[in-house]
Amino acid sequence: MSEVTNSVPKQDGFYMPAEYSRHDGTIMIYPVRPGSWGKDKSGALYSFANVFIEILKREYLYLIADKEHWMEARDFLKEIIADYVEGIGNLVTPITDEEEERILLSAESMRRIANISTAAEVLENRYLVMSIDSDDAWARDVGPTFVIRNRKLDNESDKRDLGETPRPEIRGINWSFNAWGGEVDGLYASWDKDDLVAKGFCDKIDLDYYSAEPFVLEGGSIHCDGEGTCMVTESCLLSAGRNPKMTKNQIEDRLKEYLGVEKVLWLPRGIYNDETNEHVDNVCAFIRPGEVVLAWTDNVNDPQYELSRADLEYLEKETDAKGRKIVVHKLPIPDHPVLVTEEDLDNYEFEEGEDFREVGERLAASYVNFYFVNDAALIPQFGGENEDSDLRALEILGKLLPDREIIGIPARDILLGGGNIHCITQQIPENNLGET
Repeated sequence: MSEVTNSVPKQDGFYMPAEYSRHDGTIMIYPVRPGSWGKDKSGALYSFANVFIEILKREYLYLIADKEHWMEARDFLKEIIADYVEGIGNLVTPITDEEEERILLSAESMRRIANISTAAEVLENRYLVMSIDSDDAWARDVGPTFVIRNRKLDNESDKRDLGETPRPEIRGINWSFNAWGGEVDGLYASWDKDDLVAKGFCDKIDLDYYSAEPFVLEGGSIHCDGEGTCMVTESCLLSAGRNPKMTKNQIEDRLKEYLGVEKVLWLPRGIYNDETNEHVDNVCAFIRPGEVVLAWTDNVNDPQYELSRADLEYLEKETDAKGRKIVVHKLPIPDHPVLVTEEDLDNYEFEEGEDFREVGERLAASYVNFYFVNDAALIPQFGGENEDSDLRALEILGKLLPDREIIGIPARDILLGGGNIHCITQQIPENNLGET
């Protein structure tokens, strides 16, 4: 397996599937950077642990950790699994008989697990801690983007060997990463390790990948529906720190080549004060073909109002790649802005050249930054004075996604790092890895 150098994904019939399609697993990175997660990272670890467990219950978890923290990450996973199953920790209540049955049923679809009879065994056999260096824990932005190609059944022998509905082939994409803006407005001074994560992951699992370098892109800046449509924001992809020598049309053509899409929707803006130059995954997300949720506020005095209004007006005039009018569901942001407190600030330890925070700074809180896992969705919850807002988000998404379990994840400590649940996860689509 190696870098594919003589073609691009679209030319080879590969495309990026929707996040809400079936996964084989999820990539995450163990959080250690004190400028993101604090000198005391217990709050961040608690939030990450909740995400780890919900993923492990449904699919594989590939956890990246640098050499210095590899053993710590492995031991942490073992501890939280034990706490979950036995109910001895603060993370969760003891596993129920019904939940054990669901986990075991889920295990039946995980084709690399065999002869496992308990939920504990499933969870313990469903993760891999990988030694790969990184600068931070934003797996969405530094990990590979995955594209798939549906396998063709050319004859009866293929049907016998692969089954009537064979799992698709998969390849990775390695984009250039420059810490969300490089020398122009990047968020830290050195990003060399992060820029190598995608290639390193593909090498570790022996997966062919395309290199889009030197084209700069982060996974959080794109959202695909799996049927030919990709969403981005102009504020991000046209920012001066990414691909300043390329025109909008050239950027769009590059997205079409590498994501295998036919149409790119250019939303004007993202979430107010989003330091990524307003990633699309914080403001708008596909929930099924032709339908999106859009971060919203009815408060005309909130700076988010004009940003969301501009996106709504744009989406109402557009169609997707299949010619469908786009159905927009409003998903209100927290009623109360989430602000950096003095206690929060005291816990940070910033490196030279790293973006600093201030007391009273408004964080880019949005419920759109949720993550689909198999049969469920993990929704940010900010707590405190936003408890009512949190419940409202769960209720709205519960109605919009009736076939999924809607799970609230305490996420304020992830937000303090600069992103949210979607930003720390990267899906690996269902694929033919490991098959012979």
